[in-house]
Amino acid sequence: MNSSWRQRPTGSWFHRLWRPWNSLNPFRRPGQAINEGKQVGIKDLVASPEEVGHRPVVRWRIIGGFFVLLFLVLVIRLFMLQVLEHKSSQATANNNALRVSTIPANRGYVLDRQGNALVTNVDTTQIQLSQVAAKQYPQDIGALALLTHQSVAAIRLKLKNPQYNAYQPAPILSNAPSTMSNFIKLHASEFPGVQVVPISQRSYPFGGVTGSQVLGYVGPITGAEIAANPGYGYQTNSVIGKTGVESFYEKFLRGRDGTSTAQVNAAGTIVGTVKTLAPRIGDTLVLNIDAGLQRALDRALAQDIFRVRRNVDPVSGVHPKALNGSAIVMDPNTGAVLAMSSYPSYNLNSFTNGLSQKTFDGLLSSGAFTNYPLQGLFTPGSTFKMITATAMMQTGILSPNALINDSGKFTVPGCTGATHGCVFHDDQGRALGVVNLPSAITQSSDYYFYNLGYLFWSHQRQYGQTPIQNVAAEYGLGQYSNVDLPNEVQGRVDSPTVRQQLHAAAPLAFSNVSWYTGDNIEMAFGQGMTALTPIEMANAYATFANGGTRFQPEVAAAVLSPNGHVVQRYGSRVLGHITLTPSVRNPILQGLIGVVNNQAGTAYAPFHQYATFNLNNFLVAGKTGTASNQAGQEPNSWFISFAPALHPKYLVMCVVGQGGYGADAAAPVVAEAYNYLVAHPAGPIDLRSALPHGAVVASPKK
Repeated sequence: MNSSWRQRPTGSWFHRLWRPWNSLNPFRRPGQAINEGKQVGIKDLVASPEEVGHRPVVRWRIIGGFFVLLFLVLVIRLFMLQVLEHKSSQATANNNALRVSTIPANRGYVLDRQGNALVTNVDTTQIQLSQVAAKQYPQDIGALALLTHQSVAAIRLKLKNPQYNAYQPAPILSNAPSTMSNFIKLHASEFPGVQVVPISQRSYPFGGVTGSQVLGYVGPITGAEIAANPGYGYQTNSVIGKTGVESFYEKFLRGRDGTSTAQVNAAGTIVGTVKTLAPRIGDTLVLNIDAGLQRALDRALAQDIFRVRRNVDPVSGVHPKALNGSAIVMDPNTGAVLAMSSYPSYNLNSFTNGLSQKTFDGLLSSGAFTNYPLQGLFTPGSTFKMITATAMMQTGILSPNALINDSGKFTVPGCTGATHGCVFHDDQGRALGVVNLPSAITQSSDYYFYNLGYLFWSHQRQYGQTPIQNVAAEYGLGQYSNVDLPNEVQGRVDSPTVRQQLHAAAPLAFSNVSWYTGDNIEMAFGQGMTALTPIEMANAYATFANGGTRFQPEVAAAVLSPNGHVVQRYGSRVLGHITLTPSVRNPILQGLIGVVNNQAGTAYAPFHQYATFNLNNFLVAGKTGTASNQAGQEPNSWFISFAPALHPKYLVMCVVGQGGYGADAAAPVVAEAYNYLVAHPAGPIDLRSALPHGAVVASPKK
């Protein structure tokens, strides 16, 4: 046949493979020749040695080339490791042999103005267990219960400490004896998820209940807090200030963590310490707070609230709930906060020794986590009359000597009932008769200030719509006081604009956006939608007391480094001024002095009952406030004062939420504060007492 495959050489590999297949091919053509007599064997399938040429040179070249390629790859990799990646390789090698651990820094101390320690540290050992570890090793709970002499239920409660998430070890026992901690270390296999950790925890020489809200507490840092403070070196086991000055001055108090670099062997066992960088303790924070005064104020406020709850309000005939309270002592000439109390409060040791969920829920529901001097919003009632009186004196809309007949019921002229409110009654319907400005303040005449609210609204063209609100703003009301504590709330002074803003924010809750004569009358004596914080009102009266300079309230006085350098000194910070000429100020001052010292004054009785000092030698001026709340609620009780009245050194105020009448609930707390101040006057800041023995106060580094 002429097919090309038949022309291939018979010795070719193709032909040798084809022959046996062809002999068995069922599709061969008829007549095609078959080697019928030849047997097929292995020799027909495999070429003989004679038929295949020897090629050892080619094989060696292939093998040699392969090894040369491997060698080149090895050389290139060695070059990269030894030259190009030398530094990183060296670091990796070192890290395989070295372990770096953090040495937590002790937080700085917090001292009062005389160097008395309010917050210190104590080194202790803590037994810890996380929720995750307890689930992984359930035997830990029973073992710890036996070892620490606690019930299983108690340990489970501690595991649910809301300060810690499921992965953070919670304290099971603080101040663990060495016998317990050593037993756990020696029998680690029996306590697989338990940690024994040496820690430095906060200690409170005054028991943890003095100035709790001012001092604040520390707690385990959260992931969000780490993310919000990049570059500060926080670790997942760090603690951070949560409230009070612990939070506000965190950057000074936290210190700087140290490190310990240890050498380990291949098994991970430490064989030596290579280098140790000692931690740096945090700076010392010196406060304007007087520790003795703070303790006295805390006690007076708590005892007063218990007393108010026990007694029946003689006006309403019910037991006031007296839900909460605030008390503040300031230096009106500098803005220094000498004491600040909030009720209800908490024991700071609860956050150190472990806080159960039950305790946490109880504190939360009671309002203990609210710092009421900064975060409580209260209708100011008659304490606002000082603001309205200032507006009256500055504008001259009415003479301070003008006589007004307080009949006990003020009827808005021309009111037909179509507008908001036509008739306003004095408290308890009493009629004071003829009064001028000083006597109206002394006796807290509602009628007098109803009339002022009406006059200002009737003379809008001359004085504008908001003359009273403008004066309130100059006193700092409706604004942040900028006190150096976290989470301050901003108050508000009622006005047409405020009504619109409230309605825009919550249309259902604040449906009324109109402003009528009656609204202006209510605002003039501290009612309506006006709601202010105690620190705002305290600062407003401090501004009046010093003659018109509004200072920023300051809790902290200075920050000192561990070696005695003054890192920061906090002096007086002026926020604004209000013009109070003698002709403007004196008639108002006369009325405020009469509140305490005139037998017709609204605070005369409680001060003469509770004050142990001579009121003639230590003249107190002030203003009571009984601010209405919603129907069925007792009014808020206020008393704000300053003394000595002619040359003020102290501003003292108190407010009790739903406490009843200002003279009955708040004034006794203020009187008790003055009892302490007269016997123990607040001295100047003493930075030398705040330093370690032998240290010298140094100037800040340039």
